[in-house]
Amino acid sequence: MKIVIAEDQAMLRGALSALLDLEQDIEVIGEAENGERAIELIKELAPDICLLDIEMPHLSGLDVAERLQAGKSACKVVILTTFSRSGYFQRAMRAGAKGFLLKDSPVSELAAALRQVYAGGRAVSPELALSFWEAENPLTDREREVLKLAAEGLPAGDIASQLHLTAGTVRNYLSEAIQKLEAKTRIEAIGIARKNGWLD
Repeated sequence: MKIVIAEDQAMLRGALSALLDLEQDIEVIGEAENGERAIELIKELAPDICLLDIEMPHLSGLDVAERLQAGKSACKVVILTTFSRSGYFQRAMRAGAKGFLLKDSPVSELAAALRQVYAGGRAVSPELALSFWEAENPLTDREREVLKLAAEGLPAGDIASQLHLTAGTVRNYLSEAIQKLEAKTRIEAIGIARKNGWLD
């Protein structure tokens, strides 16, 4: 199988590439240092799988996955992360990612996961799977939208005019979100939602 690796840390990218190349059935045909370059290489080289770091300059691994899905690319996506955030996981799955793995997984585990994805399956690091199933995003799209704008420092009146709602409705959404996240204040609710990746 042919693979493109996108990872902004040069040393890690080189190590992953060298180690995966040692596997008989895996060939690393391209390396990208950011999301935009990853998309260029995928179009140019048509790999079977792209291994994407979740946080990269220009475009994140999730942005790349969403663009590939929108463009109906045949390349399968596997996300590499150091972050155990359920919001990231849910967004990756919605973008059609077939794998979600920890960066510090042993290479043998990573190679096995790539084979699984290549064969049409899915692969999720067990440590990640456990924390994700436990943490479902309790917010509705509207609550998330309101909380996101509040996180940018906008007062209820400005949020209301931006979303074409009344200030009272905005306050209701905020208090719902605060309750659902078991927070005491708006600031605390924003912190909890951010930590879980639910505002992305």
